[in-house]
Amino acid sequence: MESSRAARRDHRARSSRRRPLLYTALASVAVVGGTAAGTVYVKAQAHSGPVSSSAAPSASASASGSGEATVEPVTQPTVDYDELLSEAMKSVTPAGDQKVSVAVLDVDSGESATYGGTAFDTASIVKVDILATLLLQAQDAGRQLTTTEKSYATTMIENSDNNSASALWRIIGKAGGLDAANKKFGLTGTAGGDDMLWGLTQTTAADQLTLLQQVFGDDSKLSSASQSYIQGLMGQIEADQQWGVSAAADGAKWKLKNGWLARSTTGLWDVNSIGKVTGTDGNEYLVAVLSKGSTTQAKGISLIEAAAKAGVAAFADASGSSTSASASATD
Repeated sequence: MESSRAARRDHRARSSRRRPLLYTALASVAVVGGTAAGTVYVKAQAHSGPVSSSAAPSASASASGSGEATVEPVTQPTVDYDELLSEAMKSVTPAGDQKVSVAVLDVDSGESATYGGTAFDTASIVKVDILATLLLQAQDAGRQLTTTEKSYATTMIENSDNNSASALWRIIGKAGGLDAANKKFGLTGTAGGDDMLWGLTQTTAADQLTLLQQVFGDDSKLSSASQSYIQGLMGQIEADQQWGVSAAADGAKWKLKNGWLARSTTGLWDVNSIGKVTGTDGNEYLVAVLSKGSTTQAKGISLIEAAAKAGVAAFADASGSSTSASASATD
């Protein structure tokens, strides 16, 4: 019995003496560095023999004899998503006085980009902002929405009813209430329309992406119940209004709100769309597309749908390339 215990102690002692050698081997071959082109992932294979820690391995190193270490560098390029989106938008060709701006965020990776920084009239996409403001105000007051407010909210979002929007615009305190809430939400380029002209609220695609993050993201001033409420309404838009960012979705996997307005001064159309879509690659995207200067509503819809599809497709391609590069680094 005693000899058996002694043998086990001797075995443990020998094992503990070998561990520093193994740790040294692992430390000397686990190398991660940065390059101008991106991140270098180094794949290493360590064998049972000792590896000297007196020198760091180069991009290609090997030791013969009792031990061997191999290092294979794999470079994963850094993606400039703003440049990626700008390149993708070259396939979208506005006609005449048309102008378009788009912002996209990949929910899975957190990467985002914006094309165009011009301010646009919101038209009816501001209705999402109106409802978000109402819900934030109710949260701060420690109350639930009234039955009347819920009725207005439903028709305002699902049917884009203007009378309901006007009623809630008054309840939130018009532009003053909207601007105060947007300051809390983190919007920096949005200003509420004068008096009852909520449809002429000025905004940017980047700000609308920020608003969508408040509605769909984890880091939000809105409670999870408030977020779910807005999301539910945005997923039940009436059939003839289910255009826009939904063009970039895989089937009916979308939640959105559209806006359209013919300006009386020019006769030209503002056509906008914001929402969340699941792309054909299976990733979820927040997308905001704003436009103005279309001669007809139909032409405006075609423009923003082309922009939404181009933006999401570019992100999907980049996501696929990144996944392939990562897989190569671990093969």
